[in-house]
Amino acid sequence: MPAIGAIREFAAAGLLMSYGPSIPDSYRRGAAYVDRILKGAKPADLPVEQATKFEFVLNLKTAKALGLTIPPSLLLRADQVIE
Repeated sequence: MPAIGAIREFAAAGLLMSYGPSIPDSYRRGAAYVDRILKGAKPADLPVEQATKFEFVLNLKTAKALGLTIPPSLLLRADQVIE
């Protein structure tokens, strides 16, 4: 059964595709929050942020095993294609 996950590692592990926030980018943004707090900012005064960078990963090995054909337009949109 084709499945979609939220983390790129899921697609690397065999899911058909993943679409979700960039984990390394989230860590960098978290580090910026820690930096601001260590410099004296009150945590309650910091704005709540949402992810701004998302990653789309396609696993062509899984698509082939399922007998699916991925349209070229979808391949062009992918940030990473696992072959």
